[in-house]
Amino acid sequence: MKLRQLGNSDIKVTPIAFGAWAIGGWMWGGADEDDAIKAVQTAVDLGMTTIDTAAVYGYGKSEKLIGKALKYRPRDSYQILTKYGLNWETDDGTFYFDSEDEQGNPVKIYKWASKERVKKECEDSLRRLDIDYIDLYQIHWHDPKTPISETMKAVSELIEEGKIRAAGVCNYSVENVEEALKTIDLASNQVPYSMINRGIEEDVVPQAIEKGMHILPYSPLQRGLLTGKITPGYEFSGYDTRKSDKYFTDENIRRVNDLLEKIRPIAEQHNATLAQLVINWTANQPGMGCVLVGARNPKQVKDNAGAFDFELSKEELDQITKAADEFELAEKE
Repeated sequence: MKLRQLGNSDIKVTPIAFGAWAIGGWMWGGADEDDAIKAVQTAVDLGMTTIDTAAVYGYGKSEKLIGKALKYRPRDSYQILTKYGLNWETDDGTFYFDSEDEQGNPVKIYKWASKERVKKECEDSLRRLDIDYIDLYQIHWHDPKTPISETMKAVSELIEEGKIRAAGVCNYSVENVEEALKTIDLASNQVPYSMINRGIEEDVVPQAIEKGMHILPYSPLQRGLLTGKITPGYEFSGYDTRKSDKYFTDENIRRVNDLLEKIRPIAEQHNATLAQLVINWTANQPGMGCVLVGARNPKQVKDNAGAFDFELSKEELDQITKAADEFELAEKE
């Protein structure tokens, strides 16, 4: 895959990144470790060399699996994007939400991005990933109790120390980004974005374009909903937060599948799956850097990589956008 420069940084990323949330199992009903390792290796083999993960995914498990998968690969042959700022180890920070581990035991998650915590988390991630530098280091969620300037100063020092190459943010509002930019240059803002979740087009995307940043859209398939493989009454197993997600009510599943039927002819014209069509459309929206798409096994990776085996015309992109414009989400009762 052809690499593209990420924002104003010197990092180059692939148009699609391997999203490593699901391989940690957390919030996805578990995951098979052997499949996960093979999935990461398959991604890199296919040229999808940008890997996005986070310390909290599987409480360190996702990073460890990536470290195992890439242990014998040249370090300059792949790009690691990871995140910090969520604490599950102690009760320090601002309480965020109640969660569970793989055994069903309760776990409390806190937002915590003090200078000392950021430095510690970086060392922990480097150890789990078994690497000596991180390409893009991103705060996962804004910590309301720690000044943004303190957090970003810590990241600046990590850049000076050679432990990270560039800074990014996740789930930051335009106000958060403006504040961060007073202390550090940002390459990207990673935020949720999909054909049926387009709120960032109003202010977050224009800001990123103006500041020379890129958007890293996550959940472009709306956690699997936009693949067309989920039907009303679908049963999710284990600890899977899609069970209570408003997008996964039977009514919204029906509405999404109606949307997908409108654009299916375009997918068929390119001999592509609906998921590949959706990923391609997402990558072609203004301000996008690389699209983050998760996978649990090699087959899913290969399917995702095929999203760039074809090119959509402007007319086709406009047709898809028009169908998406007509979609309306039913609020959960």
